[in-house]
Amino acid sequence: MSYAGYSWLGSSGGDDRNGRLLMGDDSSKSALQVLPSLLLGYSAFLNGVVAASAAKSEAFLKLATYTNSNRSGSIVSALAPIGYREKRRNGANTFVDPTFLYTHIHTRLSRHKVKDPTTGKYHNEAVPVASEIYKGWWVGGCYGHELDKDWGGVIDLTVEFPESCRGRTRHYISAPTWDGVPLPPAELDRVAIFAVEARKDGDVLVHCAHGRGRSTTVMCACLVKAGLYSTWQEAFKQIRNNRSVCKLNRRMKENLSEWQAQYFEGKNA
Repeated sequence: MSYAGYSWLGSSGGDDRNGRLLMGDDSSKSALQVLPSLLLGYSAFLNGVVAASAAKSEAFLKLATYTNSNRSGSIVSALAPIGYREKRRNGANTFVDPTFLYTHIHTRLSRHKVKDPTTGKYHNEAVPVASEIYKGWWVGGCYGHELDKDWGGVIDLTVEFPESCRGRTRHYISAPTWDGVPLPPAELDRVAIFAVEARKDGDVLVHCAHGRGRSTTVMCACLVKAGLYSTWQEAFKQIRNNRSVCKLNRRMKENLSEWQAQYFEGKNA
């Protein structure tokens, strides 16, 4: 989508039938055309590198992220123009500003279909920053602090965003992974165990940037590990029923199946 927008803004694809640029004359390309083009080009490049690398091997996840006893970082952070890890602490970094902007806009404008329990009809509503998909279990994005709620535990899957709920949770764990890239089975098991223990002290929030893919993957494992569902497929159905924007890509499904076979079914056999 980013590349499509970049190409359209940067070529004659943005001309109307009279050959004039939709955003201005060809002789006077304004910042209104140039800046969006640069932003979308940047986004297309960054996300393209991540997606292409992640599609080939789980080894990319190990290369892109690492975890220490204090906080998670990444190889990419060392290459960022401005201290990437400093952004995690200070909440600002030019390298990821486009991601912040996109996430903010996407969070505010996203809509999903909700079924009216009385009439049975569907209508569009704003996607909440987080949704309770089972009593005490929440899936959401990086704006969970807007719920003004205390948590028993928070699982943070983002790489680039500072944790907004850190001061309102008794237990916290960071398991950073890039958008669209699921945690490996061993990591899924580690955070699922954490979630089950944290649930004893209150509600648990699992969040990524938008509350769609990465967080859904982890929540599937959490619900199964907690004994609420027998398979991740059943857990996923429950999640979708309560947050329709949630989805899983092929790699997420594969990792969940591998986790279930190795860490759940294998141990219970």
